[in-house]
Amino acid sequence: MTADRPTDQGPANTAGAGADPATRPGADPAAERRAPWIRTEYTGQYVYHREYRGPIQAVILDWAGTTQDHGVYAPAVVFIDVFRRYGVEITMAEARAPMGLFKLDHIRAISKTPSVAEKWRAVHGRDCTEDDVQAMFVDFQPMQVEAMARYATLIPGTVEVVDEMKRRGYRIGSTTGYMRPAAEVAMTEAARQGYVPDTTVCADEVPAGRPEPWMVLRNLEQLRVFPPAAVVKIGDTKIDIDEGLNAGTWTIGLSRSGNYVGLTEAEFFARPAGERRELVAKADDLLRRQGAHYVVETIADVIPCLDDIEARLAGGERP
Repeated sequence: MTADRPTDQGPANTAGAGADPATRPGADPAAERRAPWIRTEYTGQYVYHREYRGPIQAVILDWAGTTQDHGVYAPAVVFIDVFRRYGVEITMAEARAPMGLFKLDHIRAISKTPSVAEKWRAVHGRDCTEDDVQAMFVDFQPMQVEAMARYATLIPGTVEVVDEMKRRGYRIGSTTGYMRPAAEVAMTEAARQGYVPDTTVCADEVPAGRPEPWMVLRNLEQLRVFPPAAVVKIGDTKIDIDEGLNAGTWTIGLSRSGNYVGLTEAEFFARPAGERRELVAKADDLLRRQGAHYVVETIADVIPCLDDIEARLAGGERP
């Protein structure tokens, strides 16, 4: 009978594999009953780390001050005109201060500027209300569309640099604080001069405009590009930089062609050399302080920045 069968295994090894977990020295019966792939002894000691080390996949470009309208006059002059319709004269500096916002938000921001608020009260005898802001925005929209073609000249270097980006395989997206009807004019004029991005997202097409990241993220969705570390956002305002950083992308600020210098190319080069250097230095400082990874004067200067970003990505860096 099996009970009488001799064995060469010796006494039962109650501490070995297969023994009752409750009888093994120092054993945790609950742990023994877990699935074998659950290794509680490593908990908290190891984390999974994933790095993107591929190339740039997309570049997202602003419009005014970045690819078109050197000095960003198209929106600035219309802000002045729309406040004038309501009897309030604002300065170019006051019009430019919130540049980069969705245009409704921009009008609201101008109205809250202390100097403008004081002028409004002097004219109307009361504070500017949200109803006033909304009314100005209604007037602003056709005025902006009408002004677009007058300020639609591409910034020198745009076509050549975008062509090089496309040659490298980068997708080209764009974001703008313009509403779609105004953007359509900008896009039509740009196409006539040789610049056609793969996609354009306007501030009135997302839950909120800059500095929130939704326009950049909508570009990535439409371009089917990811991760954000493979993307570069280029623009001329602090809010452009915020938009890119909030979306998780690399950022390049443009100092000379944009809002903070606020001059056409001809106006800029008509100034004395010392004044030109000072204007660019101030704009450069604003963009760097906002957190831009790189700052150059115009879009014509960005290719070395892209080369450096490629190298940093290959080394495992992230924005």
